[in-house]
Amino acid sequence: MSSGNRIILALLLGLLLGASLPHWPQTADAVLAVLDPLGTLWLNALRMTVLPLVVALLITGIGCTVQSAGAGLTARAMGYFVALLAAAALLSALLSTLFLYLWPVAAGSAAALRAGAAAGHAVLPPLPGLGQWLVGLIPANPFEAAATGAMLPLVVFALLFGFAAARIEPGRRALLLEFFHAIAETLFVLVRGVLWTAPVGVFALTLGVGYRGGFNAAGAIGHYLVLSCGLSIVLTLLLYPVAMVGGRLSLRQFMRAAAPAQVVAFSTQSSLAALPAMLAGMAQLPGREAAANVVLPLAVSLFRITSPLVNLGIVLFVAHVYGIPIGAGAMAAGVLLAVVTSWSVVGLPSQITFFNTTVPMSLAMGVPLELLPLLLAVEVLTDIFRTVGNVTADLVVTAILTRDT
Repeated sequence: MSSGNRIILALLLGLLLGASLPHWPQTADAVLAVLDPLGTLWLNALRMTVLPLVVALLITGIGCTVQSAGAGLTARAMGYFVALLAAAALLSALLSTLFLYLWPVAAGSAAALRAGAAAGHAVLPPLPGLGQWLVGLIPANPFEAAATGAMLPLVVFALLFGFAAARIEPGRRALLLEFFHAIAETLFVLVRGVLWTAPVGVFALTLGVGYRGGFNAAGAIGHYLVLSCGLSIVLTLLLYPVAMVGGRLSLRQFMRAAAPAQVVAFSTQSSLAALPAMLAGMAQLPGREAAANVVLPLAVSLFRITSPLVNLGIVLFVAHVYGIPIGAGAMAAGVLLAVVTSWSVVGLPSQITFFNTTVPMSLAMGVPLELLPLLLAVEVLTDIFRTVGNVTADLVVTAILTRDT
């Protein structure tokens, strides 16, 4: 059984057994006394890797990317990547807000999900005003920002550090980037180890959710699945007219080029596995194959359009469940971080990078973290539609960049 299937099975068993525990109150107290701390320990083990991992990945990613962006085609590709990622984040802010306004989570389901969270009644710090938020973008002390969980200033520092690292003497730059690369690799070993125990952690957390919220919590999780999968599907459909207009292709041409790669993406949940099919699809378009051989590997390596789209939607969903209003400043911080953190997760399964992207946004937007492990449990389902959207976007940006070749 795959890791994703084990996690889903643990989620279902936890909800089912937890909802049954009220029939045996004495047993329930003993079981929860053991499993509640176990679930919290698993969650803390994931949290401890997020800050250093995001910083290390951003520094190495920006440092290496700036070095390679000298060639004209590569530089143009990077510009399109940033523009499309920003557009995806803004689309998520609009569609997620509209979706949750038109179809809000049922009050009973939201209450059940909150009641089952590990620390659902945690007091949130007050959000700063716009002026204070702007001043706080540059941390006076990045170590203090890391210690207090001030994610947005820390990300800004990592970005500036990465750009500066790309401009120092090549030998020293290589040593510095290799140091942060080693840190990232070490943390990935920790993350994979923690995720290997994910069925146990998810079971422990969802048992409490089932006990305190019953089956109503399952309705809220289903609501989340509709939102997250729907975002990827809508984006994928919107990319077709972009390919037709920007890439100067007919609908039939783009569909023929994209369909084989989309099938591979759907079945493997891997953009990298779909790369040969993407190259073969672009080879069907006369005169574009040579440039596509440069752009597509770059897109697969650096461009994941559904990361800002879905991850911002996740944070907005959690805020909706807790009844937390998202103001303009918090939304701006979320959009910015959704774009920036997408550069730190390319080439990695979304289950591994789930916390590295959603936790920074949650911290910056004042949204609790307690529901995220429950949503991670169903990420294997949303990842199918994420990957199809990513592959489609890779082909679209390649069609745009190769239209004049």
